[in-house]
Formats: sequence, C-alpha cells, structure tokens
Amino acid sequence: MSDLFLRRVFLRGSSSVLALPAFSIASAGQSANDDIRIGCIGTGGRCRHLLRDLLHIPGVRVTALCDIWDRHLAMTRDLVGESGLFLTKDYRDILNRNDIDAVLIAAPNHWHVPMTIHACQAGKDVYVEKPLTVNLQEGRPVIEAQNKYKRIVQVGMQQRSMTHLREAYDVYKSGALGEVHKVHLTWNRNSPTRRKPLYGVDPASVDWTMFLGSARRQPFDENRFRDWRWTWDFGGGILTDLMVHYLDVAHWFFELDHPSSAVTIGDHVTTEGIWETPDTIQTLLHYPEKRMQIYFEGTFINARNAAMMEFMGTDATLYMDRGRYELHPESTEQGKKLKYKELILGEGPRGADFYSHPNGGRLHMENWIDCMRSRQTPYAPAEAGVSAASGAHLGNIAYRTGETAAWERRYDFS
Repeated sequence: MSDLFLRRVFLRGSSSVLALPAFSIASAGQSANDDIRIGCIGTGGRCRHLLRDLLHIPGVRVTALCDIWDRHLAMTRDLVGESGLFLTKDYRDILNRNDIDAVLIAAPNHWHVPMTIHACQAGKDVYVEKPLTVNLQEGRPVIEAQNKYKRIVQVGMQQRSMTHLREAYDVYKSGALGEVHKVHLTWNRNSPTRRKPLYGVDPASVDWTMFLGSARRQPFDENRFRDWRWTWDFGGGILTDLMVHYLDVAHWFFELDHPSSAVTIGDHVTTEGIWETPDTIQTLLHYPEKRMQIYFEGTFINARNAAMMEFMGTDATLYMDRGRYELHPESTEQGKKLKYKELILGEGPRGADFYSHPNGGRLHMENWIDCMRSRQTPYAPAEAGVSAASGAHLGNIAYRTGETAAWERRYDFS
C-alpha cells in the first residue's frame, strides 16, 4: 500500500518525478558511542525552534538541511553554523545519503506522511511534526511503513514527554478522579488576524512544484505559502494545529483510538477572506465504547480559557496545561482523601501557550534519541500521531459538511 500511496503523491506533485528512487538502507541502530547524524527537512520557524535544543543534545550532529525556499535554507544554515553542511531543495537527496541516520521533518502538514514513509524506506529514523496526517486515508500507510522497516518514528506531540503530565497520568491511574466521562479541551488566543501585507517572497527562490506535492495544482501565492496552516490544501486550521496536542493527551490517558462521531461549528470572525479555516471553532467528539465525550473550543478573539485540559471525573477534576496540573475534588470529604493536589513547574499565567519549564520539545527529542540507540518504542510513535489527528480530521469533516461526521471502517488504522 505504501508504494502505491507514494506514487500517487508524486504523480500529482510533479510531472518530473514519476518513479520512486532506489534508497539505501541505513544501519538498524546506533552504538552508544556514535554520533547520530541528522538531516532537517523543512527548515522554517518550527524547525529552527527545535534546533535551538537539538544542537545542544550530546551525541547529535546536524549534517544536512533541506528546504524549498532559499531564505529558510540560509537562515537555518546560519543557525547551525557548521562547516560542510549538505544543503538541498529536494529532500530525497538527504534520504539517499549513507552519512545521515535520521531526519527531522518540519515541512507543511501535507508532506508529513509522504516524507515519513520515504524516510522509513530509506532506513532513517524520523522525528516528524504534528499533525502526522493531513487526512484520514493517510493513517494506515504511515503506520505500515514504520513497522515494516522497523524505524523509530516520534511524532512531535511533546506533551507525552513533559514530566508533570507523566506524573498527572499516574494521578489518573491511581483512581483519584473516579470515573471520567467528560473532557474539556481549549486553545484560545486573543490575536485577531487582519490581512497582512505581502511578504515579498521572490517566486524564483521557491520550488513551488515541490511545495505543492500531492495538493491540487495552483499558481504560486505567497500568503498561502507563508500561512499554509490556515488552508485546507496544506494545513487544517485550529483543530489540526492546536487541538491535536491536547486531544493526544486524552487519547493517551484513556486509551482511545478515534471518535465514532463529531459535530462542529465554526466562524470567520476576523479572518473572512484571509483564512480558509475558521478562526473560532467548537467541536464535540464522541467515544461511545468508553462513554466519553470530548469537547474542544478554540478561538483567536478571546483568551479567557487559554490553553488547558480538564478531565472531569465523578470524584475530582484534573486540570492540566503545559506547565502545571491541579486536582480539584468534587466535595470536601473527597478532598481530604486526595494524596495529590497540584504540581506547578512553569512560570506565568495558567493556560499559557508555552512555559520556560518544562522544555517539552527538548525532552521529546531526547526520548527520540534514546530510543534510536535502544530501539525501544518512543513516547509518541506513528500510531499515536495517527490516532490524535483522527479526531481533528473528523471534526473538520463535520465543519465542512455541516453534518454529524461518522467514522467509517475504511478509516481504520489499528
């Protein structure tokens, strides 16, 4: 299935690429004394953010960079600062090299699965940004590739590596919450979007055909190129960009695969004619086998509820964000019995998008690197990435159709 899937990608993505290259297969694992040599594919802002930590992890060397835009390539080359870096606009050039052990993929969403599958075929381990998939059909091929080629694939859902959330998981497993049937997730910001001036991107500096990949043919548009997260062709909006992080935590805690149905409403409050995806959205996901309802709200016009999770149990509610957890009993008597109260690691207001501590990105990459050496399963393998993205995709289907979206057997990936 993977080869057929990739052929379709390239047949749609470029008339000059009609066949898959013959990849060499790298070694199965790394000695504890060997440096792990990493190539970065897609070197925009997210990649550079991760590199600021990756470059300081012992035993790791960044040796190659790939981006379809000259500016990103130059900026990231300067950040890495290594002489002899291999630079290219075609990610397959990196995968064909025997002196690269693993790749960090931070390209736009629609390239995550094709690049991950190719990397697995080439014998490279993979760190790939979330969401792993851009639609429900991509789930099975990427899991098959990870498992067939025995690769270490870590999806960038770094909450799984955050120390306080791993402790919060133990709190839930202790039974302190009682039975949980309702989950409330939020990611709210107050940053209304207006039409931005053009960025001044020279089309000649961009390999637009490669950028499009499997997306529909369309002329170069610098706003769509730079703000791809809020388009249907390349991103998926708030649900895939933000909800996936916290939905993954719920899937992890409660051992959920995918919702059976979704209902969504959304509006363009300040982004009409600018974004394709809504700037204000609410979705309700139903998991009847666990009698679980997961409700998500996201907006760019009010930050009251910020970015947080509440797992609402019969005995207590577990509040979590990226810097803390808190346990709120349902009654005074139940509160007296609770062993746990709260753990606050980060500085700043509750529900902040980012905290200085814990550094989830670094912890998550360290877990990936440790697993590359041990060949153990990382915290967020492809299965977890596919599962978390499934709720976002079903929610977007519900929004775009205006109907309740139901899970279909053809989407199954387990």
